[in-house]
Amino acid sequence: MSPRPAPAHQVVAFTLASILDQASPPEWQVVPEPAVMVSYDTEFAPDIVVAARDQLSGTKITRAPVLAVEVRSPSTALIDLNLKKAAYERLGVPSHWVVNPDQGRPELIAFELRDGRDEEVAQVSGDEPFAARRPFGVEVVPARLVAGLRPPPA
Repeated sequence: MSPRPAPAHQVVAFTLASILDQASPPEWQVVPEPAVMVSYDTEFAPDIVVAARDQLSGTKITRAPVLAVEVRSPSTALIDLNLKKAAYERLGVPSHWVVNPDQGRPELIAFELRDGRDEEVAQVSGDEPFAARRPFGVEVVPARLVAGLRPPPA
């Protein structure tokens, strides 16, 4: 079992989930840390998913959500960028994002499924905006995800 994420990790995930929730079409729901079955014997709990509302009636999401987001922690970096990325690709998740909340230079990497393979479509950091088109239009600026973690100016 993995240790619980630090509060800073949770703040970044909550901030991004709020941005996604504001932009999400009504037929989809933003869900924090759901159980997602990626194979008959493996499940993950991504930090955020966006899924069709009809996928939320059971105890686990058993079909590919339209978006899975992992907020990296130092202890999960290799798992998020390798094991989980490959599992989401096999499951057929159309969009998958990895957020590195490093406060010195926060970053977002976006992948989209094309011809059955994940392809990196964006890598932005700091104040550089990511204008997502899939699964829906939304703008994410990595620096804004960590803004609440910095002490206010004196």
